[in-house]
Amino acid sequence: MERILQKIGRINEHLLIIRSIEDDCSRRFAADPLYRGALLHYLYLLSDSCIVLAELVIKHKGLRIPQSYAESFDILGENKVLDADFAYRFASIAGFRNFLAHDYEKIDQEVICGQIMNSLTDVDVFLQQIRKSLGLTG
Repeated sequence: MERILQKIGRINEHLLIIRSIEDDCSRRFAADPLYRGALLHYLYLLSDSCIVLAELVIKHKGLRIPQSYAESFDILGENKVLDADFAYRFASIAGFRNFLAHDYEKIDQEVICGQIMNSLTDVDVFLQQIRKSLGLTG
């Protein structure tokens, strides 16, 4: 359980950093390579940490082993750790993580600064549902 709590803390740290630099994202993303690099780095860390947390919860609960990153969220949905519809939608974070890891030069600032930044609340929902399933408060 300690590793799960540490990972939840790490995800909250990443969210805090990303939210602290999200103002004027489109302009800064286009004009400032240090800003762009920092934002993409923290988005990668956030998405990867969510995957690791899903895997830790699966192991903690003794659920079947996922065959892919995305399947981790499906398994949590099937076992009512996450709401099934939410789990299906949130599984796309695995594809986003892979995209950041492997297709760096094709990143669209409007997708990052619009769609992705507006989806950060999904991470909050993910954490809330994980905490509830594990009987954690706060």
